[in-house]
Amino acid sequence: MDLSNLRPAEGSKQSDDFRRGRGHGSGNGKTAGKGHKGQKARSGATRPGFEGGQMPLYRRIPKRGFTNRNSKVIVGINVSALERFEEGAEVTVAALVESGVVKNPRDGVKILGNGELTKKLNVKVDAFSEGAKAKIEAVGGTCEVI
Repeated sequence: MDLSNLRPAEGSKQSDDFRRGRGHGSGNGKTAGKGHKGQKARSGATRPGFEGGQMPLYRRIPKRGFTNRNSKVIVGINVSALERFEEGAEVTVAALVESGVVKNPRDGVKILGNGELTKKLNVKVDAFSEGAKAKIEAVGGTCEVI
């Protein structure tokens, strides 16, 4: 028994795809599968999140600040992390992920200027800090923004 073999109990799942309001011959006449009376039998069901007049959960929980929909998450990598590449290598976002420097590139990768670089590399990422660009070009490498 494992997660790929789990199934609901026999008869516990019922389809709700029948056509309502088509008479007794359809097998769902009279109350159209809604039972007798009660809130769910009537038209105009409550909105999602309604808790019968109790203060709903989404209004009870405190809210602070807001999340900007347009913000981007940029992953910062120091120049010292590029030392693991061999001389003359082309360093791209894919190469950084493959070597394990970056786990998830998110919305972009930026090279920051902390640390030292001794190898000539061709670096192609989303952004560079001024210090990082100077250090890469000082050892004869190139910086290209993609």
